[in-house]
Amino acid sequence: MPKELAFALINPYTIAKSRTGGAIGRLMSRTGLDLVGARMFGPSRELVEQYATSIRSDKDLDVVERQLLSDYVLGAYLPDVRSGRRRRVLMLLFEGEDAVQKIIKATGHIGTGLDSAETVRDTYGDYVLDEHGTVRYFEPAVLIGASAASVQVALQLWSQHSAKDGGIVEEAMDVPGGETSQKTLVLIKPDNFRFPSSRPGNIIDLFSGSGLRIVAAKVHRMSVAEAEQFYGPVQQVLREKLQGVVAEKAAKALNTELGLEIPDDIKRTLGASLGPLYGDNQFFQIIQFMTGQMPNHCPAAEKALPGKERCLALIYAGPGAVDKIRSILGPTDPSKAQPGSVRREFGRDVMVNAAHASDSPENAAREMKIVKPEEDLIAPLVKKYFG
Repeated sequence: MPKELAFALINPYTIAKSRTGGAIGRLMSRTGLDLVGARMFGPSRELVEQYATSIRSDKDLDVVERQLLSDYVLGAYLPDVRSGRRRRVLMLLFEGEDAVQKIIKATGHIGTGLDSAETVRDTYGDYVLDEHGTVRYFEPAVLIGASAASVQVALQLWSQHSAKDGGIVEEAMDVPGGETSQKTLVLIKPDNFRFPSSRPGNIIDLFSGSGLRIVAAKVHRMSVAEAEQFYGPVQQVLREKLQGVVAEKAAKALNTELGLEIPDDIKRTLGASLGPLYGDNQFFQIIQFMTGQMPNHCPAAEKALPGKERCLALIYAGPGAVDKIRSILGPTDPSKAQPGSVRREFGRDVMVNAAHASDSPENAAREMKIVKPEEDLIAPLVKKYFG
């Protein structure tokens, strides 16, 4: 069976209530599909009205659903009437066999089973009727395509507006501003994408405890060139920091193999000689972990190509964003992290440690220039499938 492209739009209310991670976790773990695209939108009036119209004319929905969903979009997605500020909508793209039906099944239908937790809408949606059977309150949590044809129509529409309405949506109505507001970058690392699971969503859930807002999202395949630039400042630190470690290990190895007691001055010489070499090797392994390629074995002409590994890049915004995210992330070594922190819960060692977060506003700005979370990868994916 050929692969399909499917989507889910995480609604403004779901995002505002910090249910984003839960929705992502369920959609990934319960479908087995690959998350191949993510983009934050601040939909314009034009996009919202066109999307509502497309839902209203969707023959794969019954008449009641068409009206209910199109009215919901016009009520929940339009920019705020008083301020004119837009609302945040997160688009996720999933790829795999029978992707459309798998997303439909994991999302659930409107108004059925909302007292259980089998689907995304069971857990995060609401469908409240009054005593006359009239819908009093409706929140579907996420919006999806009702069929393969519906998916194509919706994705072609949203991709047409992706460059203009998507990217870093920091002026949304529920994103705090002011002098203390910062933006910081988070990378949910490749070890969380070895197979479809709830891990990325669970990590986002932990970060939601910061009270910050996600203002950008991108599924990124870091190139070797990007990784070398991104982690470049670490290389010299490793070359210097590991000299002592190398000296002790080399002395121990020589003692074991040759029975030699190595004097301290020789140890220092060994560390000075071998430390930079060992530091470079550790640096190369970081690049390989993030890209799937060893940089010293990668031809120069291929270094700028997208890597073989995926990560999810997120920008969080709000007062004290850098320190809040770093506190929840935990130290580089998961064994030294506090219980409940991201790295303690999901990290394995100092390299395979679940996520990265910028350690200063200056580094956040530098790292965002490399990763480019505002880059539109939705339109190329849609074009690949639907032309």
